Amino acid sequence: MEREVTHAPKVPESAHPGRWWHAIDNGRIQCDLCPRDCKLHAGQRGACFVRQNLDGQMVLTTYGRSSGFCIDPIEKKPLNHFHPGSAILSFGTAGCNLACKFCQNWDISKSKDMDRLLDAAGPDAIARAAVAYGAQSVAFTYNDPVIFAEYAIDTALACHERGIRTVAVTAGYIHPAPAREFFAVMDGANVDLKAFTDDFYFRLCGGHLQPVLDILAYIHHETDCWLEITTLLIPGKNDSPAEIKALADWVARELGPQVPLHFTAFHPDWKMDDLPATPASTLTQARRIAIDAGLHYVYTGNVHDSEGGTTFCPGCQAALIERDWYHIRHHDLPADGHCPHCGTRIAGHFARFGKPFGPRRVPVRLLRP
Repeated sequence: MEREVTHAPKVPESAHPGRWWHAIDNGRIQCDLCPRDCKLHAGQRGACFVRQNLDGQMVLTTYGRSSGFCIDPIEKKPLNHFHPGSAILSFGTAGCNLACKFCQNWDISKSKDMDRLLDAAGPDAIARAAVAYGAQSVAFTYNDPVIFAEYAIDTALACHERGIRTVAVTAGYIHPAPAREFFAVMDGANVDLKAFTDDFYFRLCGGHLQPVLDILAYIHHETDCWLEITTLLIPGKNDSPAEIKALADWVARELGPQVPLHFTAFHPDWKMDDLPATPASTLTQARRIAIDAGLHYVYTGNVHDSEGGTTFCPGCQAALIERDWYHIRHHDLPADGHCPHCGTRIAGHFARFGKPFGPRRVPVRLLRP
């Protein structure tokens, strides 16, 4: 392994056997991975672009292929209650099963140019790289990992064999059967709850809201995967006080007050570059609405906001972890996760706090065998 280099040959497409599909009429197959239920003729690809009908069989064309690897702070996912300050090896592939017009990673998730996939690495190589670079976790991110579930699951298993944790950054648009296998091997997840109306999901994402709500409830109540939720607030689209209150009320009622919720700022991009960036005041208002709804841990993101980045004890309101964006300025939470001032248990996964990784982004390249 070595630090990032500037040129590398294209990694050829894979034809890894895909799962979660069945044969239908006229030589077609149906993908059963996500609620899109794509029905594919011979040679045709699904909406995600990476799952293909090849000779009547489902194949995953991006197994072992990546758009790049970086070492990031865990807070960038964002995860504020999952080993704060730790380093995480992050990677993704290409494609996505949603069609968000506001996508902030559109050059990867919307790419049909497989020349972007310049890094090749099998599951064990990724696990070994995490150990070599001192990353305590591996994140499947940048594009949605549910579309490369076979690759992500195999990588998660390899990571666990070496004591490395795994994190999924996902929109949660996945059917229950594959979700059971996928989240069974994830130690943490940040799920992007894009809005709280089906109209938003349909018009701006090409999907539906209810499957995401079902997956959120499943992760929290039926798995050991730590869950945090992020909502990107887009001016005039999903940022009304009424919608934010409805979202926060649902989280409090259906998941409970202990699930962290992040409100993050939109910046103009992809097919919605005519909108303004989210004002900081909108994030502050959303955070207050969610706290008033009973949620204990509500954060703001993509802005400098000391209060909105701080983990407060829900018992005595002591500031336990103070953050400025991805920088931890003060840490006062013992490894057992109990507030040192009043003894309240802080929800999450914590360990002895050492030197935080900090607000860095370190690109790396895995050498091919």
